[in-house]
Amino acid sequence: MLTVSSVAVVIAYGVLLSFVAVRARTARQFSEFSLANRSLPLVLVFGSLAATYVGPAFSIGFVGRGFKSGLLFLGIGLAYSLQNILVGLFVAPRLRQLKGCHTLGDAIGQKYDRKCQILAGVISVGLCAGFAAVMAKAGGDVLRSIFGLPHWSSVIIVVGITALYTTFGGLRASVITDAFQFSAFAILLPITLLWILCFHFNGGAGAFAEQASLATNEGIAATPVIEIVALLVAFLLGETLIPPYANRALASKTTRISRNGFVLAGCFSVAWFAVMVAMGIVARDVITLPQIEAMTPEGKEIEDFVLLTLFKSTMPAAGYALLLVVLISIIMSSLDSLLNAGAVAFTQDIVKPHMNLKDEAALSVGRSATIVIALTAAAGAVAVDSIINGLLICYAIWAPAILPALIIGLWIKRPQPLAGILSMSAGSIVAVTLWVTFNFILHGKTETEIARIIIPALAAAVLAYVAGHWIQTNSQENQKSKCKVQD
Repeated sequence: MLTVSSVAVVIAYGVLLSFVAVRARTARQFSEFSLANRSLPLVLVFGSLAATYVGPAFSIGFVGRGFKSGLLFLGIGLAYSLQNILVGLFVAPRLRQLKGCHTLGDAIGQKYDRKCQILAGVISVGLCAGFAAVMAKAGGDVLRSIFGLPHWSSVIIVVGITALYTTFGGLRASVITDAFQFSAFAILLPITLLWILCFHFNGGAGAFAEQASLATNEGIAATPVIEIVALLVAFLLGETLIPPYANRALASKTTRISRNGFVLAGCFSVAWFAVMVAMGIVARDVITLPQIEAMTPEGKEIEDFVLLTLFKSTMPAAGYALLLVVLISIIMSSLDSLLNAGAVAFTQDIVKPHMNLKDEAALSVGRSATIVIALTAAAGAVAVDSIINGLLICYAIWAPAILPALIIGLWIKRPQPLAGILSMSAGSIVAVTLWVTFNFILHGKTETEIARIIIPALAAAVLAYVAGHWIQTNSQENQKSKCKVQD
């Protein structure tokens, strides 16, 4: 039951966030809606990148995995940190150097052709909606914990508020609110860990090390080697340059800012993962399994409610409400980025190649697409059983569908359009087919499925790329040979 002070905290935070969003200014041009006129400084690129990836999976999910498997998931999370740093050093600067790009689809279109751009746009919009459904599910869980509302209505409230300021403010509103939310959770959650360690944890460093060792050994014993390898691959590649991250690389003021923003975000993720996993380990001593089960709705994964149970058991009512609001802000900072990126991809990569849109019309299409993707995410949230599992499914499809064509296209001089089409098609089809097979026919476990999906799908995408490149290159050489003979 919420106290008056708890409700006051929630309302005050909501008012403050609304004020920040309003101050961000309504987007008046499509270039402002999509890329904030390519004017983002380093602090906003770094803050919004960190706020976007520190969604429910990297907060609620990582605490649950720390509780379940100790330091194992910290090691797996470091693959994601490495990916951010590598993207900053080698990929983001090349992406930023491309002229006139609003999306990854634009970049792929410049490197290949318009058909490749449209296919990349379809994949981008679909995956943004999928990622957004995971965020909507997590937001509904947290809001229900605050007000006791039904899950569906909690999802609608979270998605509705996020869609409202994203629809009108575009990328600038998303980035500025993300930076504000980032500053809140980057300070409050580490302070919460210190509070729990000082006032609720039984024992010092030795007791923590004992709990960490026990949980880690349990996690390693319960996880096959192939599953660990697949999770490392998924976290290394699965979220590489998803549309919200690519938008920030393209929206940065300079190439140097683009590079440094990703590198700093990667370094910050190391500290963040350590704090989240440490919370999960501490929770093993502070709360009990029956307490977590009491907080977990029927049919949902227990690990998604470890952090909420820990907060409720250790914080006063107002502090608990504040932390739940911070959790919602974490979720909204990821959700708004996905809604904006999906809307921009739909407008730029799917609609514009088929018709010549004026700036005002493109802005209207982008805003309408934001609402449609938000509704799709809210509807899809009911199908998400676990935050981490939902994220892994999106990873398993995104990496093979886009990355081979994108990375190879950015690095070779003359990428062939047939190679891009075949790679994206093969990666998408194989990944989706395997997911449907393992999930609905064989009823497999998601962490085990990921190895059987992402590795074969990546292999299929790369082989299709090589085949397409070879076929089109040989065809062009034969054409040249025929021309020479005729001459």
